[in-house]
This record gives sequence, C-alpha cells and structure tokens, in this order.
Amino acid sequence: MDQLHLMKVFVAVGEEESFAAASRRIDLSPAAVTRAIAALEDELGVKLLARTTRNVRLTEAGQRYLDDTRNILASIAEANEAAAGVNAAPRGNLSVTASVLFGRTFIMPCIVRYLQDFPEVDVSAYFLDRVVNLVDEGMDVAVRIGHLPDSNLKALRVGQVRRLLVASPDYLARHGTPEHPADLLRHTVIASTGLSPRVDWKFGAVDDPTMVRMKPRLTVTSNDGAIAAAVSGLGVARLLSYQIGEELSAGRLKIILADYEESPWPVHILHRESKYGASKVRQFIDRLAEHLRTHPYLV
Repeated sequence: MDQLHLMKVFVAVGEEESFAAASRRIDLSPAAVTRAIAALEDELGVKLLARTTRNVRLTEAGQRYLDDTRNILASIAEANEAAAGVNAAPRGNLSVTASVLFGRTFIMPCIVRYLQDFPEVDVSAYFLDRVVNLVDEGMDVAVRIGHLPDSNLKALRVGQVRRLLVASPDYLARHGTPEHPADLLRHTVIASTGLSPRVDWKFGAVDDPTMVRMKPRLTVTSNDGAIAAAVSGLGVARLLSYQIGEELSAGRLKIILADYEESPWPVHILHRESKYGASKVRQFIDRLAEHLRTHPYLV
C-alpha cells in the first residue's frame, strides 16, 4: 500500500484510539483501516498498537511513530500549500493561544485587524490561564510569559514584563508603606491564585533571593479580581506590569518594594518550526510582533 496512505490511517487510529472512530473520520471501512494498520506494522516490523476487545492504545514505539508521522504529514501539507501558491494569500484556520488577560488586552485587537485585512482566514482564539501544548492541541501560535524550557518550537522575543507589588494610595495612607519584604507580614495580602492557602513570594536576585511566606486574606483565581480588590484598598497584591498598566498610569495603584523586584520576565511568540511557513502564520506573527514590541506596557 501507499506509505502516505498508511501513515494517514495510523494517525487517525492513534488519535482516536479506536478503529471504528478512525474509519468514520477518514471515510474508510473498518476492514480497510484494519488492513492498513496490519500492513504498516508488517512493513516496519514493529507493533504500533496494542489491541484489546474494548480499546486500542499506542505502544511506546507507536507513540514515537505517531509524533514523527504528524510532523511529516504537516510538512507535506505545508509544502503542497507553498507549491500551490497558497502562501501568496492567507487563508484557512489560524489557532492562537495566550493567557486570558493578556489575550484580551493585547492579542484580540491584533486578531480583529488581521481578520479585517484577510477575509479568507478564520481564527480560533484560546485564551486560557494554563500552558497549552502547541503540538498536542494543534495550535499555530502561542504567546508565553516567562522563561522557556528547551523545545523544538521557534521562539521570537517581543518584550518583557515585571512582577510588581502594588497597593492603592488609600491603603498605604491607612497602613503605611512597607520598606522591606518582611514588613508584608503585617499587611493584608491579596493572592491571585487558587493553588495554595499560603503564598511564598520571592524577592531580589536569583542567586540571593529573599523569601517571605504569608497567609493571604483574600485568595482569588482571577487576576481581574485581585486588581479590583487592590484598587478598592483591601491590601497588597502581586501582579504582572501589563495587567495593571492603566491602574498605575491613573494613580489607582502604586508600586511598593521596587528595590526588591525580581528580574523581568521575557515575552515570546511561539510557533511550530517547519521548513515551509504558511502565509497565514507568517503574516499574523509579523503583525503581532510589531504590535507587542511597540506597546508601552511590554518594554
């Protein structure tokens, strides 16, 4: 059988973990799917799938082959697009992911202008406060804040943000301004996390940090909620500079303990590395990079 056909069938079975679901997905009979997998395993001389009466799962070799096969099929599709001239005019679906507040504030305006300029492109935007795996979840572009682990993804640095300790002028007038991180133990703390009832805040240089452990008075899973509480004068919050740029400019929040700040966190645009860059991805990254690099809250 044709190698490319076998690979497409295997990817469908591996992703669906079902011969029946794969047959429906690629419009082949279950018998044809079974023959294709058997032929592929015979050709490779290795078991790719472990079958039981109830389910299908990938073997260790099968998982590696699935990852490699996805990349191969993606490269073939991109090469075909390039040869067909699709790169001359962006079209198709573009998937973008970022954190909720960053996506709403910085990415969405860029998406709107992009869609207005390229009517043959549809965008799926996933704004989530978790790390989305570009390969496993089929994303084209992601924006990440923080230091990146080693990976095969291509990264383009477009700015940086600071972790700031802030409080409202009214709160500081009533309770005083902390002079040292240890002073925070005598203040009301607002934590924008739902992961732990306690908060460990690190200050200063990486090689000589000061650590303060506190029990927050308010713990909230929304950054918007933490900002609102701090602006209202409840207490001290730790937030990223881009999240509170407007509040700082308007004087609704003030930075405290600036001398104990950590080093800034980089902001990167990530995308999957490929030999052929689809026009829809290239065009969007170029526009987004220009937008973010010139934004006053990211320098």
